[in-house]
Amino acid sequence: MSLMNIYLIGYRCSGKTTVGKSLAETLGWFFIDLDSEFVRQIRTPISEFVAQHGWDRFREKEHHILKRICAKTRHVVATGGGVVTDHRNTQIMQGSGTIVWLKASIASIKQRILNDHTTDTLRPALTSDGTVNEIDELLAERTPLYATAADLSIETDNYDVIKISDRIAKQLEESQGLAFIKSMK
Repeated sequence: MSLMNIYLIGYRCSGKTTVGKSLAETLGWFFIDLDSEFVRQIRTPISEFVAQHGWDRFREKEHHILKRICAKTRHVVATGGGVVTDHRNTQIMQGSGTIVWLKASIASIKQRILNDHTTDTLRPALTSDGTVNEIDELLAERTPLYATAADLSIETDNYDVIKISDRIAKQLEESQGLAFIKSMK
């Protein structure tokens, strides 16, 4: 495990952005949200881009943006939920940092999606079933990919953001060494 960057992976609404901001603040690092960076660079909402160009083109653009982010250091990166579907992304994240899988139950994910006003523009449905109805199927497909990519995993159900962030920092201290973490601040 290398700690040049920390990459948060997991299904939509598992807490990657919220936890990522908190963790970056805890560590004194920078924070980047891959989906927001995509929108900033492409200047088009993800839902609009996907409607015009398709998911394959989105994944290709996402890969190139992630590749540039991976060249940075001391960043906490909230990735998109499907980033692990491209093995190239997993490889470059593993080569440039530590990958933390934020796990949430299907019930929590559904509730968070229903409560999130950005779901339609940042998280367009991947199947004809719709964003909420596709969770079971997509989570079953992606869980092995998340598990294979992750260096650490953290449950996000029933924990507040600060506790999740603290748990990640503690696990990183245990796996990387406290002195190493502090030297990265």
